[in-house]
Amino acid sequence: MKFSRPNRIDGRVPVLSAADAVNYIPDEATLCVLGAGGGILEATTLINALAEKYKNSQSPRNLALISPTGLGDRADRGISPLAQEGLVKWALCGHWGQSPRISDLAEQNKIAAYNYPQGVLTQTLRASAAHQPGILSDIGIGTFVDPRQQGGKLNEVTTEDLIKLVEIDNKEYLYYKAIAPNIAFIRATTCDSEGYATFEDEVMYLDALVIAQAVHNNGGIVMMQVQKMVKKATLHPKSVRIPGYLVDIVVIDPDQTQLYGGAPVNRFISGDFVLDDSQQTALPLNQRKLVARRALFEMRKGAVGNVGVGIADGIGLVAREEGCADDFILTVETGPIGGITSQGIAFGANVNTRAILDMTSQFDFYHGGGLDVCYLSFAEVDRHGNVGVHKFNGKIMGTGGFIDISATSKKIIFCGTLTAGSLKTEVADGKLNIVQEGRVKKFVNELPEVTFSGKIALERGLDVRYITERAVFTLKADGLHLIEIAPGVSLQEDILDKMDFTPIISPDLKLMDERLFIDASMGFVLPDAAN
Repeated sequence: MKFSRPNRIDGRVPVLSAADAVNYIPDEATLCVLGAGGGILEATTLINALAEKYKNSQSPRNLALISPTGLGDRADRGISPLAQEGLVKWALCGHWGQSPRISDLAEQNKIAAYNYPQGVLTQTLRASAAHQPGILSDIGIGTFVDPRQQGGKLNEVTTEDLIKLVEIDNKEYLYYKAIAPNIAFIRATTCDSEGYATFEDEVMYLDALVIAQAVHNNGGIVMMQVQKMVKKATLHPKSVRIPGYLVDIVVIDPDQTQLYGGAPVNRFISGDFVLDDSQQTALPLNQRKLVARRALFEMRKGAVGNVGVGIADGIGLVAREEGCADDFILTVETGPIGGITSQGIAFGANVNTRAILDMTSQFDFYHGGGLDVCYLSFAEVDRHGNVGVHKFNGKIMGTGGFIDISATSKKIIFCGTLTAGSLKTEVADGKLNIVQEGRVKKFVNELPEVTFSGKIALERGLDVRYITERAVFTLKADGLHLIEIAPGVSLQEDILDKMDFTPIISPDLKLMDERLFIDASMGFVLPDAAN
């Protein structure tokens, strides 16, 4: 596919309105969109301009859409505006749930829909930049992206195989095909007149450079939204993350904000200011805090961990209450290292971060087994210890970095409540009371699709725990073992009757630590790595 594009004059990168920029997108193009939840690095002006153009002219048509990271607000933002029949015919995303209107099209079989693990997807984009056909990885073996299962296909109209099983030196790998993008929507804070761009007001970098290189090297058009433009060669070279020769079109949006709905920039989130958190308000003692407290017991001094979005994300805040947050490092797959983990749709917009890597490099570290421990939220667990998160109650959510993280972390801590749907609990007198039971059982007999394989984890020698507000389980070769229960709950009525299968009850079954259920500091001391 050949593209027409505006010419540079005297080396200056063309500056266009978003409406004019999207006129350069032809039918059948492959669009790759940068961005993460809550507006992080989202080129909103370009996305909305493309959506408006299609609404008014029914052009361009039949785009292929690539979105490595889940961007949006779990409603109408992100790539949801592109969810117009005929505009997108095919999508490959790392995460789907942040832009649910796109996932609606997939659920209705109106587009072909694929899900690669987020880290794998960004690595295939890097491969595309190098004109490599794809990547080999053992990430995803035994899960729904394995071609012996669903092969990453999310609906009935998705038929082409993008993932193959191969064997090298008697070891199984998955071959993930690299899809070459030819249109990029990326964002930065500032660029000079030749397109060299910096990210000083942004939360992180994600894979902006990888996307730009992939599109450029495949003959496409890189469109970059920025907040402002400065004179040529006035940006510090060590601050430049995107070289100007990669950029074909710049769209300037002076109203660009760091995140949805906030001030133009929060200097704590951008890393310019350090937040004094010494007077942090204690979290309320509820079921989320119980899970986070018990999960903290699995941490060790000096460990490098990952924390995922959802109920698991409270562990850093609990560690601060206990005064041990500086004794280990928590990372987020999108790039942040250390600091105070954010919660909600702008997950990863941390404060007091120690360092920020590009997302692709962060996943390289994860895939190589660099994590000592990870904390991930679960939707469902089955009797084999498998976990499901990418589909739940018929809704396509996607894996995000879940598969990448859980495949190689030495210790894997899954966090969640035993049931879901209007569950209400209270803690009183050192005991847990179930005020209103959840309508939905989360521990099911058999998962129809697998996001985490208990079998593969055991083969790799990984230590797996499942922590809920009322029970703790561990995974062994013969299945799920119940090892702890909360004081105040009935083993039969509150745990076993609320599961679709009966776990193996440990002969050493004990009560969860009584300190978890006291509304005061636990006096917790982080164990050494050897313990």
